[in-house]
Amino acid sequence: MSGFTPKQNAYWLAAVTLTLLTIDARSAGDVKFPEGYRSWRHVNTMIVTKDSPLFEVIGGMHIIHVNPAGEAALETNGPYPNRTIFVSDLHDFTLKDGSYSEGALKGVSLMVKDSELYASTGGWGFEFFVDGDANKRLVTNPTKQCFECHQAVKNQDYVYSTYIR
Repeated sequence: MSGFTPKQNAYWLAAVTLTLLTIDARSAGDVKFPEGYRSWRHVNTMIVTKDSPLFEVIGGMHIIHVNPAGEAALETNGPYPNRTIFVSDLHDFTLKDGSYSEGALKGVSLMVKDSELYASTGGWGFEFFVDGDANKRLVTNPTKQCFECHQAVKNQDYVYSTYIR
């Protein structure tokens, strides 16, 4: 930073760092538990098995829903309008006689679209509610815990779920 004293550079760096930390904390804490999501449109169901390198983090049966605000954009794989919400019920599962069955609820994860509020994470806020309890939040750093993985699908507005015809 030419033209600034070392002290001014330090103040500038501290201001930028605090701004980034505020954005990350905000995008984790402002995401609300989605009431009534089981009546939203079912997008798909996927099972992350022990064969996946992500099993320890997101292993289980994911039952994914989208709210009415995101339904039309789902058919084109985005971009999604603000107020779109994707929810994934994450369950344990069993495999018996070649059939997978839904088990106990492990948690509820969600993505909420607000391009201004969550600009630092592609316009999406992220949260995971342990055991589906609105008071048991897991996300403390949405960039590291969620957004870094979702960057792989930037061309789909950071959403892994796609429309199934």
